[in-house]
Amino acid sequence: MAKLVAIYKTPKDPAKFDAYYYATHVPLAKKIKGLRSYEVSTGTVGLPVAPGNIHLVALLEFDSAAAIGAALASPEGQATAGDLGNFADGGVDLMIFDTKHV
Repeated sequence: MAKLVAIYKTPKDPAKFDAYYYATHVPLAKKIKGLRSYEVSTGTVGLPVAPGNIHLVALLEFDSAAAIGAALASPEGQATAGDLGNFADGGVDLMIFDTKHV
């Protein structure tokens, strides 16, 4: 399996971010072919010693990193990536990696 992790920094207006994220962005992302699961953080996202500047973390699971690449290149993936500028004004870091159970 593989993960795409989106780490959203604190936006200018958290309530506006949340409304847009759940009403518009999540439905776009759920159309991406090959998406196996979609999880998001709830509540405060903190660092081990203090709250951080993170508003939300999203974990999207696919079969492989190659599958993520194909998904992002698809029209649905392009629409989802293009939507980030509409609400993620605090910034977002995206990470892609294969996973294994240990």
